Order: sequence, then C-alpha cells, then structure tokens
Amino acid sequence: MSLTRLFPEDGRYFQRTAPTPLVPVQLEPSQPVSWCKLEFLNPSGSTKDRIARHMLEKAWRRGDVTQGGWVVEASSGSTSLALALACAQLDLRFLAVMPEGVSNERVLSIKAYGGEVISLDKSLGMEDAINRAEHETRERGGITTRQFENPDNSEAHRLWTAQEILSQIPGNLIEGVVSGVGTGGTLVGLFEGIFQSGCDVTPFLARPVSHAVISEVECCSFSKRLQGVMDGTSSIFSLERLPGLVEISTDDEDAIETTHSLIHHGFPVGPSSGLNLAAAHQAVGYLLHDANVVTVFPDRMDRYFSTELFGPYQ
Repeated sequence: MSLTRLFPEDGRYFQRTAPTPLVPVQLEPSQPVSWCKLEFLNPSGSTKDRIARHMLEKAWRRGDVTQGGWVVEASSGSTSLALALACAQLDLRFLAVMPEGVSNERVLSIKAYGGEVISLDKSLGMEDAINRAEHETRERGGITTRQFENPDNSEAHRLWTAQEILSQIPGNLIEGVVSGVGTGGTLVGLFEGIFQSGCDVTPFLARPVSHAVISEVECCSFSKRLQGVMDGTSSIFSLERLPGLVEISTDDEDAIETTHSLIHHGFPVGPSSGLNLAAAHQAVGYLLHDANVVTVFPDRMDRYFSTELFGPYQ
C-alpha cells in the first residue's frame, strides 16, 4: 500500500494499492481450479475502491466537484464505504442513502470516515434510494456519482482490473469471466477489457436463487440473502455489452456454504465471493475442463459479522 500524489497543484495524496493478487483456488480435489482476483485487499476492503477512485478523479478533473463539496450516492453496500474513504482522503463530504436494514458494520464504517447516512424504510427499494440521492444532491449541491448509470464505473474495470488480470494470468489467456451483478460494472468492464485484448472470452452472470423466505431484506436482490446482487436497476448491465452471456443460477445455500468454506481456508471474504466461486465451478464445466476462468472475491467478511453469514459462529 502506498500514497500517490493525485493532484500535484495542491499536494494532495491518495491511498492506492499495488495490483491485488490473482490466485488459483481449488478448495477440494474434485473441484476445478478457478482464478480469483483478491479484491477484498483494496483499501476499504472491496473492489468498489476502483470505481470510487475513478469516478471521483474524473469528476474532480472536470471541475464537477471541488474541495469541501458534497458527494452523494445511493448504495446499500461496498460502494458507499469506498466513496466514504475516498472522500475522506480528498477532503470531500459524503452522504450515503441506504435502505434500512443494512448491516451496522457498514453504517459505522461510513460514519467513521466522516460520512453521513440516510436510512430509508425497508419497504422502499433501490429506485427510491436513487431518487432520494438526487433530491439530496439538489439540496446540498455537489454531485451524485450515480453508480448505476455512470460509464466511469465499468471503465474503471476495463482500464485497470482487466489489465491487471491479463498481466497475471498464465499465458495471458482467459476463456471465461464470472461475476454477480449489482451495477453490472464489474462483469461488463472485465469482459470488455479482456475481449478487447484478443481473448475469445465468454461472460458468465452468477445469479443467486433463493428458496427461502427471509424477513430481513438489505436490498432488492435476486436472492434476499446475498446483499448487493440486484436486478433491473442498472443501465450499465445490458446484453448488448455482453455478447454470448451465459447465466448460471446458484442456490443461495450453495453460495453461503462456499463462502464458509473459503473462510475456513483462510480467505476472509463475504457471500458474493462464495457466489462467484460456486458459479465459476459451473463455468469451467461449461467450457473445457482446463479452461482459464476468472472471477473476483469482491469484499471482505468483517462487514457481515451481524448478518446471517456469521450466524453459525455466534
């Protein structure tokens, strides 16, 4: 981890990391090897550091936001934490609009970075949070980063994450890329960056399927048990940008069990990592047995201590 001069004119520095590791993961001998990008090692603990940094840097250089200005985002999860950290580094003020019921670890982290949180009634969905974020931006000034439609979201992964992976994968060859979809920025950006490098790569959407009635809802999800995996909200995610997309449905129990297995093997990750790895196993089967399939471990486990994921340990 290092501090890099971001804006030489005012001497400000921005915390950056070296490229996150790409490691081969095989939890059991019967499972295929999947290449996993350890994005939970980014400064705020998730892959969303990449889009937060990229969106704010470009907004700053365009003059859309200046020192002391407001940044507002509708986010139930890691994007809000990443933006709160980045705003703390850049001397910006941050407000997260979040559905009620978001894990307390996330709320406390945002506040610790100096951000503010507005919690909406849990009966309201992400569209309501987006509308409230727009209202707060008009009232306070500044910008809303609009992660669900901002092209800088997927561009961050196309320009940075995908290029890191290509430099790390043996033989520079990738045949499949797997990700769950929140905004869609990760899957779209990785696919575009890898495809444009010349790889004949197939994109795989990891869709969690819930077979249980859960009363606690953190966001509008494919599965109410895997936070941050959403449907029908983002304009970034589209079939036109993901030609040949294959959808993989994974039971949320399998995703949670895979997450527990990852943690037991020393990967301090959240449930979206279990989802991605379980789907990656299926993607390898869809392709050739020895195909290079890449996925990401999006965030770390400490923001899930008060959720169902850690129920067995309490």
